[in-house]
Amino acid sequence: MKCPFCGHNEDKVVDSRESREGQVIRRRRECLNEDCNRRYTTYEQVEDLPVMVVKKDGRRERFERAKLLEGLLKACEKRAVSLQELEAVCDEVEGLAHDHPEREIPVDAVGTRVMERLRDLDDVAYVRFASVYRQFKDINEFMAELKDLLDESAQ
Repeated sequence: MKCPFCGHNEDKVVDSRESREGQVIRRRRECLNEDCNRRYTTYEQVEDLPVMVVKKDGRRERFERAKLLEGLLKACEKRAVSLQELEAVCDEVEGLAHDHPEREIPVDAVGTRVMERLRDLDDVAYVRFASVYRQFKDINEFMAELKDLLDESAQ
C-alpha cells in the first residue's frame, strides 16, 4: 500500500478490525519510511461485480433475481408450486449466472434453464413461461410445443 503522505510503498499493519457487520475490514497502517512513520487507515471489501445478462439484441442488463422471481410467480399463478420451489429455481439460475465466464450470461441460457426447471415442476407454468419467453409467432408453433409436452408426458 502506498503511503498517502510520502508515497513510500512499504508499510506495516498495526491493527485490523471488522466493520459494517463483517462486510469491510478496517486496517491501521504505519509507513515504514524513516522520515515519515505516519499512520493511516485503509478499508478492504469484496469487489461486487454485477452479473450481466446479454439480451438477444446484444444489449446488456444487470441480472436481477427479483425480476426472475416475478416472472416465475406470474407463470405459476394459481398453480400448486411453492415459493420455496421457485426460490430454488432462482438460486440455480443465479448460481449459473455467477459461474459464467466474464460474469455475462446469454438470455437464452437463463430462459432455457428456467424452462427446464418449470417443465419438471408444473406443465401449465412451463407453457405459460414458454409462451412469453419464446414469443410464439402463431398458434401452430404454440400447438407444436404443447404436442411435444403431451408426448413427453405420455412416455
